[in-house]
Amino acid sequence: MGKLVLLIWHWFPTKTKRLQSFSDIELWNASHQGDRAAFGELFRRHYSMLYQYGSKICTEKEVLEDSIQELFVELWQKKPSIALHSVKAYLLQALKFKLYKTFRNKKRIANYELGIHEVFEISHENFLIHEQENREKIEKILDALNMLPTRQKEVIYLKIYKGLSYEEVSEVMQLNYQVVRNLLCQALKTFRKLVVPCFIIVSALGG
Repeated sequence: MGKLVLLIWHWFPTKTKRLQSFSDIELWNASHQGDRAAFGELFRRHYSMLYQYGSKICTEKEVLEDSIQELFVELWQKKPSIALHSVKAYLLQALKFKLYKTFRNKKRIANYELGIHEVFEISHENFLIHEQENREKIEKILDALNMLPTRQKEVIYLKIYKGLSYEEVSEVMQLNYQVVRNLLCQALKTFRKLVVPCFIIVSALGG
């Protein structure tokens, strides 16, 4: 973990049992009232998720860690007064925008305006691999998934691997609800054409 990220852990109090029972929205509201401990709990609760998602977009560890740190510093300083339905979706979307803005400024993303980023990739960390046979199956699944267009990979990652609702995925990807459903449907249809039929990636898509 980078030095800048460690500053967040130093600035805000350690986690408490009282706050662990709070919902994300309760922590968000308490943070906006100046509760440093609540804000620290938000950071600790979501850092890993943000890092995992950000690593699909940004391959530079230091840039990613600094971006997460800057995001939380800005949230604490500015305390945006917006009504949130999902803190998780808001943080993911905010980090995505910050990373794209950083790369655009450094001219590392050629088609920023189109929302295109070819780095987004689903990797082994999304699977628990216990046996060689399973490892070989996972390799084939990964190959198929990473042949999908960027947005299709992202919608599968967010909806299936991270368990976000369609509404949360819509907020992160800045697409309307029905477009997200259609995108996931198309992604799975394409995936099934690419992978061996006996591999099943998901049994139900409720929500």
